[in-house]
Amino acid sequence: MIRKIWLIPVLVAGLVWLSAFRGGNEEKEVKKKVFTVVLDAGHGGHDPGKVANGVNEKDIALDIVLRIGKELEKYNDIKVVYTRKTDKFVNLYVRGKIANEANADLFVSVHCNAHHSNASGSETYVLGLHANRQNFEVAKAENEVIYLEENHEANYAGYDINSPESVIGLTIMQEEFLGQSIQLAKKLQDNFSVKLKRKNRGVKQAGFIVLHQTFMPSVLIETGFITNKTEKSYLASTKGKSEVAANIAGAIIEYKKELTSNIAVDDLPLIPDPDTGVVPASGVVFKVQVAAGANRIEPKRYNFRGLDPISLEQAGSVYRYFYGNTTNYEEARKLQREAKEKGYKEAYIVAYRNGERISVDEARKGR
Repeated sequence: MIRKIWLIPVLVAGLVWLSAFRGGNEEKEVKKKVFTVVLDAGHGGHDPGKVANGVNEKDIALDIVLRIGKELEKYNDIKVVYTRKTDKFVNLYVRGKIANEANADLFVSVHCNAHHSNASGSETYVLGLHANRQNFEVAKAENEVIYLEENHEANYAGYDINSPESVIGLTIMQEEFLGQSIQLAKKLQDNFSVKLKRKNRGVKQAGFIVLHQTFMPSVLIETGFITNKTEKSYLASTKGKSEVAANIAGAIIEYKKELTSNIAVDDLPLIPDPDTGVVPASGVVFKVQVAAGANRIEPKRYNFRGLDPISLEQAGSVYRYFYGNTTNYEEARKLQREAKEKGYKEAYIVAYRNGERISVDEARKGR
């Protein structure tokens, strides 16, 4: 009896420890599932951004960002971080620092455009080489904010805002995130043109300093031209800002769903056959996306670090590159690991049924 009594507190203590241990794991699991989005309202404080037709870019950008955040915060598995929530000035490198310290999954910077003509429409940028003079001028206008910062000579040493060549050094750190950045940018532009019926100026690449500072998929949205009176009236209205914000939030949510369903997690159970991984649904194949970009590259092994075979798919102005082609999900996971070992750290599995893109989860369940 004495031994049994002595064992009771030990068992209780053990159960408490086990509960705490499992609770801690559950807490970690919850944290792992949280998708962090950093929303960046361009300009602010003593930097109004573009000024035209009685409105400031900084005010429209902030209003839209707060509305995007409100939409995203409705989801328990999404965490929103703001670079600014009020009319204050934030250095470009600090905006990137906020995103990096938050270990963000996504960085979205919101702006308005301006031009001496009556130009209109929305465009979304990812970090890259200036494809033409016009892209360079857009980036240059946004980058000029560095001259309003204290110690900009030290913070941006070696960067010449007037030199298109300066951006080459900026693109290196963002290169591995280019594919995912383009993936989101395309969703944003599709929403603007299809759902809002607005002019689609496309997905573009240019050397924005604010995108260079981040180490995650990042985009900069030029929501419209405030120099165009019709577009300015729309962006300055409650209806316009609400619609733009809702469609940006929608694109982010869709991007997150696609990313979650397409990235293979090592501990996912194989469906339906744990031994072979073969999917019973006819016409289903898996590939591994290793890269995407605005420039066409020959799908040869020497252009993709020895990976072979490489296939190419064009979607609008974006080219996507895939490694392998298999009906076996387990084999696709092996291909993904090979791609990552070759340096394609963001490589992820995609699925097709009879040539049509579907989610990996749908393919594996044979729906």
